[in-house]
Amino acid sequence: MRAHARVVAEADGRGGTRLARLRGETPLLLRRTDLAAGGATVHLVGGAAGPLGGDDLCLDIDVGPGATLILRTVAAALALPSRAGTRSRLAIRASVAAGGTLHWLPEQTIAGAGCRHTTTASVEVAEGAAVLWRDELVCGRHAEQPGDVTAITSVTYGGRPLLRQRLDIGPGADGWAGPAVLGGAKATGSLLRVDPDAAPDAPLVLGPTAVRMPLAGPAWLTTATAPDAHTLRRYLTEPARRQDVSTVD
Repeated sequence: MRAHARVVAEADGRGGTRLARLRGETPLLLRRTDLAAGGATVHLVGGAAGPLGGDDLCLDIDVGPGATLILRTVAAALALPSRAGTRSRLAIRASVAAGGTLHWLPEQTIAGAGCRHTTTASVEVAEGAAVLWRDELVCGRHAEQPGDVTAITSVTYGGRPLLRQRLDIGPGADGWAGPAVLGGAKATGSLLRVDPDAAPDAPLVLGPTAVRMPLAGPAWLTTATAPDAHTLRRYLTEPARRQDVSTVD
């Protein structure tokens, strides 16, 4: 299955955000759900199971100057194999203009047994823009060994590289369960915050398998592994500023 979805958020000139474009195709269905303070909230609704092997999915996100967009999903995504063993793909392309704000806060991706899935995220952040970007991966369902998943994230800020990250898990990735990668953890993830108005932040240990580190820019990255999705979410809910707790859940 091939599907392309796109959301374009623009400032409405009255201190709020309007959705200039909201277009989806099964299984990438977009629904505006409520208003944030000065912004818009959109949920991604899975119109079919998956991603399934062979799926080629693309999501484009554009946030204009002064606009605020919060993107969530209504449920976890379960990557499943096809009979032919083909790979499924999800490409996310996001652009945030100066003065714009994007929060990408989906539920977890679960690597079902036998799947072969790749997610790529390319995020271009202009100087003066703010981003909160969360990724969570669960290695298989209960008592299940995961399939193969590759997650690639590329973020630029002001035209300069800010984050380049790749994770490979599953039987096709050498050493993925060893101490250099997951160390036997069932779940892993990261939370990137880009905030041009924040003061520089020192490294902070959040737990035995979670740490928040500053990046070479107005940003910091929390990375964590955990025995389950619930514990992982607790680590990745740790805000950079206490008043932002309500936006990261």
